[in-house]
Parts: sequence; C-alpha cells; structure tokens
Amino acid sequence: MALRNIVTLPDPVLKRKAHAVTKFDKDLQTLLNDMVETMREAPGVGLAAPQIGLLERIVVIEYFEKPEDEEKEDAPKKVWAVINPEIVKASEEMSIGVEGCLSIPGLVGEVERHAEVHVKAMNRHGKPMKIKAKGWLARIFQHEIDHLNGVLFTERATRVWQPKQEVDAEQEV
Repeated sequence: MALRNIVTLPDPVLKRKAHAVTKFDKDLQTLLNDMVETMREAPGVGLAAPQIGLLERIVVIEYFEKPEDEEKEDAPKKVWAVINPEIVKASEEMSIGVEGCLSIPGLVGEVERHAEVHVKAMNRHGKPMKIKAKGWLARIFQHEIDHLNGVLFTERATRVWQPKQEVDAEQEV
C-alpha cells in the first residue's frame, strides 16, 4: 500500500465529473487499499478518487455503521469501498451540519443535506450493493458522491469560514 497525494483547490480535476469504473482487477484493489490508507493518514472519514487526481467513480469511507454508535467510545468503525455509487432515494427531511474537506484545507462550512439516503453501488469485486445511511454517515456519502460529480461542499454551503486554530498547550503556559 502507498499513500497518494491529495489534490487541493484550485486543481481543476476537483471540478470535473468522474467516469464509471468497468474493470475490477488487481490495480483497482491496490487503488482502494491506497485510498483507505491515504484517508486514514490525512486524517479523514471519506475520500473520493478525484481527490487524488483520478476521474473515476470510486469512494472510500470509514465511519460508524449506525448513528447510535457515534456516541460510544469503543464502537467499531466500518470501511466502505464503493464503486460507481449513486443515490437512488433521499429523505425529505434535511439537516444542517458543519463539513470540511481534505481538498479544501483550512475551511469549513454549514451544509444542508438529506438526513437519510439510499445508495446503489458495487463493492470492490464488482458485486451490486445497497447502503441505507442515516445521520453523519448519510452526510459523508453525499459529500463524497458530490466529489464524483465535480461539486465541492463550498458550493452547497450557506456559510463558509476558517475555524479558529486551537492554542497549543505550550502557548497557554
């Protein structure tokens, strides 16, 4: 496995639509493993292939499977490696949350997203899969699928700002 470089604005690849994946071979498996490693190292909860400069419809996500697990300190996280994901159903209920992005460092924004989504995709071996996501997991899927369509969270945000830097403990003394 290898770390991949995360591209940042103003790289034009971030504004382009990704192409469907048709080959499920050893190279794809290596790419997925590299993406998971890169996402963890960044650190982030999701990474789309355009964020590493590849216009392919690939997303990796690592987060709690159930909304109630977010409150548990020892709850295991699940890794999703999804190919050609598509939102096929979205709740009417919306929620506003603060999002950031590995490709737009130093900015966060308030974004309104569907509270629940149903995603149709393929797994790393080309087998069809369906995912029902709620809460923050639904938000992560929507954010990453937006990347595949060349849409950044800043385009959906009602407000964008630079978060205040936390003061080092050494500086507090």
